Amino acid sequence: MKIIENNNDLKVFLKLYKNKDSIIIPIFSDENKHSYDTEISLLYIQIENDEFILPFNHSEALNIDVPDLNSQTKKYTYDKKRLSHFIKLDNVIDVNLLHYMATNKPLDIDDIDTNAHNFFNMRYYKKDNLNTIIPVMKHLEKCRKLVRVLKDTVKNYAEHVKMSYNNDVLDNLTYVESNGLQTTDTMVHSEYNIYTSTGRPSNRFGGINFAALNKSDGSRKPFISRFKNGVLVEMDFDGYHLRLIADKIGYKFPKGSVHEHMAKLYGVDYNEAKGLSFQYLYGFIPDEIKKNNKYFNKVNDYINILWSEYNSKEFIVSDIYNKKIYKKNLTDMNANKLFNYTIQLMETENNMKALSNLIPEIKDYKSKLVLYSYDSFLLDFNMEDGLNYLKKVKKILEQDGKFPVKVSWGLNYHEMKDITEKFV
Repeated sequence: MKIIENNNDLKVFLKLYKNKDSIIIPIFSDENKHSYDTEISLLYIQIENDEFILPFNHSEALNIDVPDLNSQTKKYTYDKKRLSHFIKLDNVIDVNLLHYMATNKPLDIDDIDTNAHNFFNMRYYKKDNLNTIIPVMKHLEKCRKLVRVLKDTVKNYAEHVKMSYNNDVLDNLTYVESNGLQTTDTMVHSEYNIYTSTGRPSNRFGGINFAALNKSDGSRKPFISRFKNGVLVEMDFDGYHLRLIADKIGYKFPKGSVHEHMAKLYGVDYNEAKGLSFQYLYGFIPDEIKKNNKYFNKVNDYINILWSEYNSKEFIVSDIYNKKIYKKNLTDMNANKLFNYTIQLMETENNMKALSNLIPEIKDYKSKLVLYSYDSFLLDFNMEDGLNYLKKVKKILEQDGKFPVKVSWGLNYHEMKDITEKFV
């Protein structure tokens, strides 16, 4: 193992690093803080069997400046999103994602902490930047444990690498996290976890469940714009799941609200129609509805086809990123449950596709995309960007009109007013 503490050693290291694949493990100064809000302490890099530690903020080392670590070689890491908050690199493969794509479960690394890490975390749990005083050799020991897990995973599941999914999903979520959300007290950052049973990201950090902020109890009120001349703008898909499935089964909804369309077919009011549609989509479709409602007749056919494919092939494949859901990795499955999995997978992948199209178009504006939650996107809108900025965002999200969005804005996330009519 070599600790890089001077320019000569750094030059030798960089020559090797830029010509060979590597494993990279960032060690942040404070593990209890969001990776965006803490400095890097050490960077462990293994190249073939050679080990290097680059110190940037540690009490035992002569700390160096962060060098240019871009190269065309492959870099393997446990958490690409977390690494990206420190440094943006090309050709980074998230090994945790690799394992998840093969098994539908994240890697288990609960046992890689050393006794020293456990001692310091228990004894000095109130101290900030604890990793800067934990001995370098103990960090090395922990990194070696993690490297063994990463190497085994790559060896066993290398064929499951989906670089489009690896890049789009993780880069998109890194971008959203990095923008943060302004509150009345401070700036906070969300943290997305994609390693769920369906791949639909959860999103919580610092005791806040960003994916489930209550709309009625005031939980959203502390979230405000960071700009003096700013407001929060939410773009919310209309009847999103119904439309996603419609696009899949070839059913054309007329212009306007999906739920108003369904209300006419059911012969009920808007709210009852909304409840019935969700009941049929996520639960049981009565025979009468199958017979008399063309949409749900097609949905029922699709459920049966999906279930048959799942049982015959032992997996199903997603439409956009060709992600496989393997029968062997799921338990207590039935046709309706599989269909619900598929809906959430469609939702997530379509949102990631939309974000991949959206982010390059808006990243240079003053306004910020600060939250993505299932069927909605929250913007911290700077008025200087003008209405055309919002029109651009809306157009990209709607994907040629297939998925119409409603637009609302407000001085805080709780008191939002519908302004969709401004875009007609």
